[in-house]
Amino acid sequence: MAFGCSRVGDTGLILDTNALSVAAEGHPSVLGILAGAQQLALPVVVIGEYRYGIAQSRHRARYRRWLDSLIADCTVLDVTAQSAHHYAAICVELRQAGKPIPTNDLWIAALCRQHGLPLLSQDRHFDVVPGIQRLDW
Repeated sequence: MAFGCSRVGDTGLILDTNALSVAAEGHPSVLGILAGAQQLALPVVVIGEYRYGIAQSRHRARYRRWLDSLIADCTVLDVTAQSAHHYAAICVELRQAGKPIPTNDLWIAALCRQHGLPLLSQDRHFDVVPGIQRLDW
């Protein structure tokens, strides 16, 4: 399913794994949000988490085809040395605030901060990360 997400623009969006899962099931609210974005970005961490879920599904073939189609249309955000800088800063900030979040989500937050894009997620722990905007559906 293509969302017309190859254009980079002011209305870019990074998808968390739970948003990706809901989109795969055709949730109307999420599909509407995705259709309105000029750029959709998938962190490599999210792709890994989703592929892990696919590996455990009875509908592996269908989900693999859907994910491969989405990846072909979207920007994949790799972890870089610059991402590691953001990761470390976020880890320090959250540790000092006494508000840790899961490791994979730290990497996702680092990519959000690095690229200056909001995150579509239902995980409220992203709300404690300074400089990250979380969007819900």
